[in-house]
Amino acid sequence: MYYIAKFLVWIAFSVYYNLHFEGRENIPKGEAVIYASNHRSNADPPLVGIGARGKYAFMAKEELFRNKLFAWLIRILGAFPVARGKGDTGVIDTAVERLGSGRSLMIFPEGTRSKTGKVGRGHSGAALIAAKADKRVIPVGIVFGEKLKFRTRITVRYGEPIDPKEYIDDLSEPNPRQLVKLKNRYMAEIKKLVEGDETKEEADNA
Repeated sequence: MYYIAKFLVWIAFSVYYNLHFEGRENIPKGEAVIYASNHRSNADPPLVGIGARGKYAFMAKEELFRNKLFAWLIRILGAFPVARGKGDTGVIDTAVERLGSGRSLMIFPEGTRSKTGKVGRGHSGAALIAAKADKRVIPVGIVFGEKLKFRTRITVRYGEPIDPKEYIDDLSEPNPRQLVKLKNRYMAEIKKLVEGDETKEEADNA
């Protein structure tokens, strides 16, 4: 059911939007990774997932599970609920468990959608999960105009993997300062992926 649902989503998004994917060669084959992406819209999980390899999981706000039909669909696609603002520490364990089962994890470190398209400072949750699961982080940049509408051009760009062991000495007991260094690295890479596209557009329009 997972691959059928993913295929149907890919068809729907490909018909409605003008999709472009870059850097898919950076995604390791046969390896569960953490896709850390900027956050522009509710469509971001399937946008990142369409170009991802293998099965993936992602966190979704608990409100999205209130509709039984929609909840059934996103659960098939790997979603699990998170209660925002309630200190839900169990979500970290769930994320690590999903990665351990072979599913990649999709996460949006900014924690909320950007209204301007600019990349925020982000949080260290993805860094903590990467350390606990010993999984590499793939920075992802999603770029489109002010709004998503019919035939909007969307570029999803995948960066090179970042190994948590390059920043954290002891993965079993990660140092908070080292987690921040890892977070700063993937957030900087996400920003490059996003702004690089904007720079290219400005050059094309010059």
